[in-house]
Amino acid sequence: MKKTLAFLLVCTALAALPAVAIAADKAAATIPGHYYLEGITEVGSELLLKPNGKFEWMLSYGNTDRQATGDWQLVGDEVTLESGDDGKEPQFRVFAESETRIKKGAQPGTWIAIVGYPGVGPMGGVEVQFEAKSGNTATAVSLPNGDAIVHMPASEQWARAGLRREGAKAGYQWLAVPAQRAQARIAGFAVTDEQWLAGQAFKKLTLRVVKDGLQVTTPDNGLSQGTYAKHTAD
Repeated sequence: MKKTLAFLLVCTALAALPAVAIAADKAAATIPGHYYLEGITEVGSELLLKPNGKFEWMLSYGNTDRQATGDWQLVGDEVTLESGDDGKEPQFRVFAESETRIKKGAQPGTWIAIVGYPGVGPMGGVEVQFEAKSGNTATAVSLPNGDAIVHMPASEQWARAGLRREGAKAGYQWLAVPAQRAQARIAGFAVTDEQWLAGQAFKKLTLRVVKDGLQVTTPDNGLSQGTYAKHTAD
């Protein structure tokens, strides 16, 4: 009798699995769409969840615009957004002399790489490797103001610079330093796409599925009281 009862319970559980899977698939199918943030004054934000698991997010308040793109997934009643760059890396070039607004060189023993987009702004978080003609190297990461600064003996002469995003697995993009800039010990390096200046607004954002849409649950992001309501046309 005990064997028969156990057998029946197992069969019942197995029979229920397809129904659970179907319910989960159905729930996931209703999530993709276009959402708009509600409940936060003077802030505009949109979220697009694509059926292929990709998302696009933007937020605007005052003169500030933020954005993020990447992958999303539904687990239980939570939607998790994880930003990424699809394997893309920024490309750099040396500032043209006409773009350079440097009035004086760096102090002896100091080399400075200025990273940014001419006429737009600086780019922080770029790892710069400075290489002297002797082969000696030094590395620094650009600050929010775009400056990466290292100390090298006054006897060394700057030959080239390698640039990549901080923490990137990609190799350095190497650029020769013009003679005039090497002599001044300060050079500018421009990212070719200004979209890299802003970077991703967040690495991970979690939202809970609620009756009216998606409620942000990630703490300390300033949007915890807002809800993304789904556009009725989607």
